[in-house]
Amino acid sequence: MAKALVGFVGGPIPDQAREIAQLRRRVADLQDEVLRLKNENDGLLKALGERVDAVDELLEPLAR
Repeated sequence: MAKALVGFVGGPIPDQAREIAQLRRRVADLQDEVLRLKNENDGLLKALGERVDAVDELLEPLAR
């Protein structure tokens, strides 16, 4: 049944193979982008945490 869906016993036709290769490259590119954005987000969260800590230190004397 699966062979009938592909069209013949030999495997995917060249157009399908080319499209599969393009899709795999696109998936790899998107995975790289997700990793880049995750790293950027982690850096932003760290910077935000440091600023919150600095503000807390400034406000501490006022809380007394």
